[in-house]
Amino acid sequence: MEDVGGDASPEVQTVCSRVFGSPNAELKKLLFFKVYKRRWFVLLVLCLLNCSNATLWLTFAPVADQSAQFLKVTLEEINWLSVIFMVVAIPLSFGTTWMLDTLGLRITLILGAWLNMFGAVLRFLGPLAPSAGIQAQFPLVMFGQTLAALAQPLIIFTPTKLAALWFPDHQRATANMIASMSNPLGILLANIISPMVAEKSGQIPTLLIAYAVPACIICFLATVGIRSSSPPTPPSASAESSGSEPFVQGIKLLLKNKAYLILLLCFGSGIAAFTCFSTLLEQILCVQGYTNDFAGICGALFIVFGIVGAAALGVYVDKTKKFIEATKINMSFSALSCIAFSVVSLMPQQKVAVAVVCSLFGFFGFSIYPVAMELSVECSYPVGEATSAGLIFVSGQIQSVLYIVILQALTKRLADSPLSTCGAAVLSWKVPMLVMAGLCSFFTCCFVIFFHTRYRRLEAEEQATYGTKQKNSLTPSEHHQSVET
Repeated sequence: MEDVGGDASPEVQTVCSRVFGSPNAELKKLLFFKVYKRRWFVLLVLCLLNCSNATLWLTFAPVADQSAQFLKVTLEEINWLSVIFMVVAIPLSFGTTWMLDTLGLRITLILGAWLNMFGAVLRFLGPLAPSAGIQAQFPLVMFGQTLAALAQPLIIFTPTKLAALWFPDHQRATANMIASMSNPLGILLANIISPMVAEKSGQIPTLLIAYAVPACIICFLATVGIRSSSPPTPPSASAESSGSEPFVQGIKLLLKNKAYLILLLCFGSGIAAFTCFSTLLEQILCVQGYTNDFAGICGALFIVFGIVGAAALGVYVDKTKKFIEATKINMSFSALSCIAFSVVSLMPQQKVAVAVVCSLFGFFGFSIYPVAMELSVECSYPVGEATSAGLIFVSGQIQSVLYIVILQALTKRLADSPLSTCGAAVLSWKVPMLVMAGLCSFFTCCFVIFFHTRYRRLEAEEQATYGTKQKNSLTPSEHHQSVET
């Protein structure tokens, strides 16, 4: 069940000999680690779980009108089925970091899988309540959505931990990227499947069972298949001797870190803009005569181009280490895309323009996420990755709730709209869209002007590996060769 690492290359042995002298026991220990094939199964389960949870989050947004008609509630109440994920995640996020470090990866993932499954099943049982004489259709759906929301932090905080515990150095970034990108893949599937399955309000139960079945299968795989939090032997030196600041001490360090606080606020605003876009897209476009299917296509383009952009930007930053430059440039283009969307979304019969703007918004905006998370670690080291990333997630969730509430409050009911394809009340989104574009532009300007930081983690790793004494013992060409090796 394992792939055993072979001997180090002659080049590595030569460099190590020059740097450290003759190889000793500790050096040999760093050069030989086992990796286990079961790591790919654990990664698969996490990806499926992340994807399933994302589909539960965005189930109702692409078919908001049909959902409101079937559940006999207003559009504002339907929006809360998505907003509840942010509300629940805010207090629970602080405990998730502690749970991952204390109880371990296995218990955290299995608990998340069971909450995800129970939430999906309860959502399906909600529409059956009236036939059983129970007039609690919407409350049951909301309760199921809340259970799924409880699972979200347990799932979304796990990729970094799993990659560190199960994967060797040269596969860690790949594993982290695959696990993280499974969440937007779930959002993409929800944007495609929901309008396809629930064309009419009476098809909502079919939609709910379509999401419940995979959640049950994934829960079974997690419960039976994940047998330990970590492999029998560590896959890398960092997995064997990893360490970071304690949680409370880490929070104190972050609150004193000016660069991190700027990133916390500005990137959190970016997460909020993405959440508003995903949640309200169908309601914004239907006013101008665009169908739910078209809104679903725009949401899909947003995610697809976002994944493409994230992959391209990730490769670039991995080679150049220009985290700050890449983030600032992409945030600027994201703000321009948001402004463009606030204009074209108010125009009828502009499908091509709307689709292009949604694609650009995703390409530039969504691709920031993995780079910004890496930047949060770089500017906050030695605070643990889960802590620094978790606080940014909380900031994004808090701002998402505020943005959605504010934008909904700024809408105005239209007396007549001949182009509208909305099934419920027709609302004007002109002012909310301009406000969102303004907020996006403001926080982007703040980030571009005020954010500056050292790459603390890269500096620490370089100092630990190639200290001053060792650097002096190598020629510049030998040091460059050793860094590449």
